[in-house]
Formats: sequence, C-alpha cells, structure tokens
Amino acid sequence: MTQAEQQLAVTGPILQAGPGGPGPLSVELRHLRYFVAVADAGTFTHAAQRMYIAQPTLSQQIRRLEEIVGTPLLHRQREGVRLTAAGTVLLEESRTVLSQVDHGMSRTRQAAGLGRLRLRVVIPPDLPESPTVETASRLRSAADAAGAGIAWLEIPLDAGFSPICQRRADAGLGWLTTADEAMPAPLEVMSLGEFAPEVWIPSSHPAALQGTIGLDELASMNVIHGPRRASAETYDAWLTVLRTADPRFDFTDPPFRHSLPITLAFAATASTLTAVLTGPRHAIGTRGLTEPDPVAGTCGMVRVRLDHCPLAATAGLAWSDDLPRQLQQVLFDTADGITF
Repeated sequence: MTQAEQQLAVTGPILQAGPGGPGPLSVELRHLRYFVAVADAGTFTHAAQRMYIAQPTLSQQIRRLEEIVGTPLLHRQREGVRLTAAGTVLLEESRTVLSQVDHGMSRTRQAAGLGRLRLRVVIPPDLPESPTVETASRLRSAADAAGAGIAWLEIPLDAGFSPICQRRADAGLGWLTTADEAMPAPLEVMSLGEFAPEVWIPSSHPAALQGTIGLDELASMNVIHGPRRASAETYDAWLTVLRTADPRFDFTDPPFRHSLPITLAFAATASTLTAVLTGPRHAIGTRGLTEPDPVAGTCGMVRVRLDHCPLAATAGLAWSDDLPRQLQQVLFDTADGITF
C-alpha cells in the first residue's frame, strides 16, 4: 500500500473499478481497528470482548471490509481464525496506518496543549524482577522529565520484537538472541546486561560440593525447564547449546510452571538424576547465588553455578527508530543509565 493509498484509507473513499464502472467504497479506521483486533485475538468472541462491541456487529464489519477489498481476509475455523495471504498483507498495512494516525493525533493534541507524547512499552511477564524494576523505574523518571507519558503493555515479546515492528508498541524490554546489528528495521536496541539461570541439582551429586557443574555433566542429566511457550527465545537458544554436549538432549517440562519448590520436590524424588533450570535470573557478576536458598535443606536440591556461563542471556531495550526524537532520547537515556 502506497502512502497515497494509506491516506485515502484514512480520510476518504477508495475508487475501485467494477462491472458498472468506478464506485466509492469507504474504508474507515474502525474497519482496520476491528480487523487488527480479530487477527490479534484469534477469535471473533475474544476480539468483540476487547473492543466492547457485540460479536454479530464485529462479524458484519469484517464482512464489509472483505467486500471492499474484494477477497476473503480470514479463514474461519472452529478453533478460531487464520489470515489469508491477502489478510496478512492488510494486517501489516493496517498496523502502519493506525500507528501513523495514533502518533499524529498525539502530536496534534500536544501542539494544542491538550496532551503529551506517550510511549507504549512492552514489559513481558517472563522477565526477572531486577532488570524489569530497574528499567521501568528509570524509564518513568526519564519520561516524566521529558514531559511524556507511558502506557505499559504486559504481553509476550519474541526475539524479533514483533509488537514493535508491527506498530502495536513503541518499545520493549526483552531478550536479545541476535547481534545488535542484525536486528530487523526499524529497530534500535541497547544491551542492558547478561543474566544467568539458576541451576539446581540433587545434593548427592558430586558437583554439589564444588558448587559448579559443567555443561557436559548437566546435559547428561534429565533437566526440567520450560515450557517453551513461556520464553521461546531462551528455551531454543539453551537447547541448542546443550545439544552441543549431547545431540539427543531435550528438556522436560516442569510439573507446575509457577512453583519452583514443587518442581524441585519432583526433581529430588525422580528415579534418575534430575536437574532444574530456571529462566534467566541473576546478572552475571553479581552475588546472586550467595543468597540463602529459599528451600535449601527441605527438598534435597542445591543451587550451583554453570561453569563458564554458557547459558547467558542478554537483556535489551528496543524501540522503533521512527519515534519522535524526544521519545527516542527518553529510551536512550534510560538504557544508558542502567548497570547491573
């Protein structure tokens, strides 16, 4: 979609030739917002709830959009909806149009003294507390000093920072699994530090006395970690590393994702040597593992360090490089001032 076509989609009718000659077919912003909502939610029911409209009305508006475009945009299935090839293209263009409109309205209101610039920042639910709290605190202070507002979004963030690339968010804190220079346009990114997971092994294991375990030793054990959907980026990266030691290695899903004590109890009573690997928790170089174990002595499992930190994960703050310069400076100042 060209810039001119985007403008027509926002401000006026689109003329499309048909058997009876050209005729006006009006695409309205609400059509695009409804379409994006359905694509994101995966079902008409969930999208209608998010948009606070009746499901029949939402279905009717999507049908109308498909009539205007002239082709189906969604495959409707019992378990939900799936984008057609045309729908995939329109989804990307719709995000761009809606983002431009939202930014334009924000800047217009600011110029009129009616509002201030706002950052939509993704804070994924799977991040450890230390980088999250530090970054959120500094970001709020930098935004306040610049006269900008912040809208926090607690949604998943993949390795490609897709919500930012798709204009659903302006910035996000997440894990970097590629080099900074390899990040897709229009992303700018700054690294915040490296973090290591906790490794728990049975107290009877020889490495328990040393306080350190090697990668080969860990890969020879049954390792509970995951599930993958909790943080696919670190899960896949760590699986690749452990398979260098044992090509047949696979993680075992935890019995209860949100309860480390129960998972440790399961590992301690397993019939084979079993370790537990958490997500990234401690900034490398800190004294994290010298703190008392919260369940030490009660489950037969102890924390150890993984030799040479082969499972390090880099936290990073990413943002879109087409943000207003004032907002980009807020993000740069935030990342530049963080040290873990």
